Amino acid sequence: MQRTSDINVVETRVLPAPETLFAELPKTESQSDFITRVRGDIHRVIFTEDKRFLLVIGPCSIHDLEAGRDYARRLAALAAEVSDRILIVMRVYFEKPRTTVGWKGLIMDPQLDGSHDIETGLRTARAFLREVLDLGLPTATELLDPITPQYIADLICWSAVGARTTESQTHRQMASGLSMPLGFKNGTDGTLGAAINAIKAASQPQTFMGVSVDGRASAIVTRGNPNCHIVLRGGSAGPNYSPEHIAETEAVLTKAGLLPSILVDCSHANSAKKPELQPDVMRAVVEQVTAGSTSIIGAMVESNLAAGSQPFPQPKSDLRYGVSITDGCIDWATTEQLVRDTYAALAPRFS
Repeated sequence: MQRTSDINVVETRVLPAPETLFAELPKTESQSDFITRVRGDIHRVIFTEDKRFLLVIGPCSIHDLEAGRDYARRLAALAAEVSDRILIVMRVYFEKPRTTVGWKGLIMDPQLDGSHDIETGLRTARAFLREVLDLGLPTATELLDPITPQYIADLICWSAVGARTTESQTHRQMASGLSMPLGFKNGTDGTLGAAINAIKAASQPQTFMGVSVDGRASAIVTRGNPNCHIVLRGGSAGPNYSPEHIAETEAVLTKAGLLPSILVDCSHANSAKKPELQPDVMRAVVEQVTAGSTSIIGAMVESNLAAGSQPFPQPKSDLRYGVSITDGCIDWATTEQLVRDTYAALAPRFS
């Protein structure tokens, strides 16, 4: 009999069930309490009950655990200083979408050598998230593979669905069952329709196929996620964070019967993919907030220990410490100054 399946499959590696990793790397009671509190804080920011500015900031992706720990320690100290006006959440991104091919993130290739040891990647991601939480620092990530949340979502305070996957029914269904607040980015062309539809779909009950905590294929039934909002990241037509763009987004959200809560991504098309321009975008966004905008709930910034990015693949021994191997970032000194400037600028909002 001729084979009609798995013709192009070279190998199938069985992964441990999510509950196995939960047992090996459990969240503590203090971590659980912290995550619950932060998710509630972000909910109140989304629904404008909390006037603090939500700042999702950190490396484009985590590839060097020691550099990630170094960054997290610095950010935790800074976050504590500004916590009365800014709610800082660290980008802890383990999955990266690729336009064609390339490194797909720490979960998919933790050794950075093409071995794709996903089992180790999942353990590494879970362990690192616990470390960040123990610093008193909230966690954020983009959830790309729909199976990944079963392994790490209980340790995430805020998550995102990217511009490439906002149109995906699979990701909208996934989002409907997630327990944390979540931002959908506008499409790569800059239009809002896909994100609007995604928020609507994710807020409703859904039934879809997934993986249970014991690793079995299952029908997942959700009640819908009420804590979804839009993330403006610009598009092929240019940036979309100006007062005119914000007003347009407010109107479209309101017409769709959705809460006009907007987070601005200072990277990607909003900074013309020039990381050094992110502070300019951030300042423009904060100016709108201090001028009275109530729909802008926060911003996202790609930041690392050192500025820019470095090409990859290359020998790991040649990689520069604290430099992104995916999108370019601003450095720590610029990050610290930006956060302090934002804190000062927000003072009138809390007077």
